[in-house]
Amino acid sequence: MRRTLRNALPPGPRAPALLQLLGTWTRPTASLEGLRRYGKRVTVQLPFQPPFVVLSDPADIKELFTAAADAVHPGEGARILEPIVGRNSVILLDERAHLAQRRLLLPAFHGERMQRLNGVMTELAEREVQTWPSGEPVALHPRLQRLTLEIILQAVFGLERGPQLDRLRNLLTEVLAFGESPLSVLPPVQRALRWTRTQRRFNQHLRDTDELIFALIEERRAAATDGRPEGDDVLAMLLGARHEDDSPMTQQELRDELMTALVAGHETTASQLAWAFERLAREPATVTRLAAEHDQGDTDEYLTATITEILRLRPVLPNAEPRLTKREVEIGGFRYPPGVVLLASAYLVHRDPEIYPDPHAFRPERFLGTAPGTYTWIPFGGGRRRCLGASFAMQEMKIVLAAVLNRYILAPAGNGAERTRRRSITFSPVGEATVVLHERRPAPAATPDTLLATV
Repeated sequence: MRRTLRNALPPGPRAPALLQLLGTWTRPTASLEGLRRYGKRVTVQLPFQPPFVVLSDPADIKELFTAAADAVHPGEGARILEPIVGRNSVILLDERAHLAQRRLLLPAFHGERMQRLNGVMTELAEREVQTWPSGEPVALHPRLQRLTLEIILQAVFGLERGPQLDRLRNLLTEVLAFGESPLSVLPPVQRALRWTRTQRRFNQHLRDTDELIFALIEERRAAATDGRPEGDDVLAMLLGARHEDDSPMTQQELRDELMTALVAGHETTASQLAWAFERLAREPATVTRLAAEHDQGDTDEYLTATITEILRLRPVLPNAEPRLTKREVEIGGFRYPPGVVLLASAYLVHRDPEIYPDPHAFRPERFLGTAPGTYTWIPFGGGRRRCLGASFAMQEMKIVLAAVLNRYILAPAGNGAERTRRRSITFSPVGEATVVLHERRPAPAATPDTLLATV
């Protein structure tokens, strides 16, 4: 970082950029907690990246989320995702292009279309959990990844079980496995090492995935009746969507938005569910209260509060979407020059004792009768860039939690909470949410409205 620019930014660690990266990768939560000593505006430097300023004051976060669209560009701030989601992804677009694409995608995960997916989610969840072993330690994270991937594949492509779904599932699993490497957050290094075996393998899996997605797009176009695509999935909706000039989405636009939906709708939800079961296995009183709520049958208030607290305590995305300053911008009385990435830290805000008393304790009661704050609870980001699939993810979590807790009693497989590991830009349990499942009773017939059965 140029010295003049560094002097114009808030204080932060002075360690070399490579050491800061190693810290965030090997000790993800400890490195974040260590930033508190510098205040609520902290400058961090990673290799081959512009300087990052981590914000954890809700007032600053509000100003950042509501800043002028031409002043900060979230799309440019998230370029590390481009190798997978593509440059046309709604995540990577800014200003008018972002708003136009967001309007096209918004109906996919809201309203009646999302409600129609409840039955599919419930059926797949019930079918998956029936295969889980009981009476022995079982790592739930890989199983939840399999489940959430199948749900999103059906939501996006309408694919039933078969060769196409199996191949796409396997390819996506290989592509996302690249997130285990620190290289996943360093695209310039990826390009420099493109001839290495690891990078060549990743690139080949990505090409194979693209080839299959393009084939699925063409297959659906060919099956359209009078120009109207068949089906009620995301692909059908996007094939029928039109830009403001009445032009259809291009093949590459379709590919990028479909890949975005697959990645964003799978990996984050699976990890969030893994944290949920890791925590609930150690909170029998919470599960008992969830069961009591279900017996009454007239509300899911405590279930919603439980999920909200899990998202507070263990946000899978430790930061909201980064925003690159395009011109000088003032946030919280501090003037940032162009070329700086501003990050709203969900992790630090969610564990701020000034906002949440006893912040490290798991207390769903925090959110009973109290809606989470717009700028103090940000697992889905905020402002114009709030996650499009937030409602979809919340509903999916409710249904999957119901399917598991309907059938099993959870117990921890070891002593103490699981530590955090980093996987690309996400946090997940290092022990893969390993728990012991004990059969409760034969699971009742699944319905979309089932939440929890009696413990």
